[in-house]
Amino acid sequence: MPSTLEGQITMEKTPSYFVTNSAPKRIHSMARDIKLIIVVRNPVTRAISDYTQTLSKKPEIPTFEVLAFKNRTLGLIDASWSALRIGIYALHLETWLQYFPLAQMHFVSGERLITDPAGELGRVQDFLGLKRIVTDKHFYFNKTKGFPCLKKPEDSSAPRCLGKSKGRTHPRIDPDVICRLHKFYKPFNMMFYQMTGQNFQWELDDRQ
Repeated sequence: MPSTLEGQITMEKTPSYFVTNSAPKRIHSMARDIKLIIVVRNPVTRAISDYTQTLSKKPEIPTFEVLAFKNRTLGLIDASWSALRIGIYALHLETWLQYFPLAQMHFVSGERLITDPAGELGRVQDFLGLKRIVTDKHFYFNKTKGFPCLKKPEDSSAPRCLGKSKGRTHPRIDPDVICRLHKFYKPFNMMFYQMTGQNFQWELDDRQ
């Protein structure tokens, strides 16, 4: 990590840390007082998004429905498939809690990051002990991509949006498969809510 001067905060982002078993111990040995920010979203939506990204690079892969089940007739979910395993957040959090207290972690809702980016980033700034500089005026909703983009009100530079790999249209997934996945994740989600003290309300998606 680069040296951090007085009054500075050094940040680094690698999504795979959260699901890599060896990461918590290594990070703890480097900086045990580090603050950790974890962005999570509905694990079903996350899995479909993961599949969509892979599909864009490897169009020959099997369908989502085929990959999601060990045996579809019996309804046996293949939890070893990485796209599904990553969304079992409670399992990954257990490993991190062996090395870091919950007080050093902040969980960002991926859904609220889209509907209320300023509110979510306001809470991130609070967690980091920063003055709330980033506010509503720094965002506008990009209808083409389907999520907010960042702008600098004080200058005329073009707004910054996530790249072409983000905001891809998801393939249509059999509703029955989505329903089965919601049921599969529900106990893990409940456990995650209890562990974090936050209700991300992913079950509301199941009713829609």
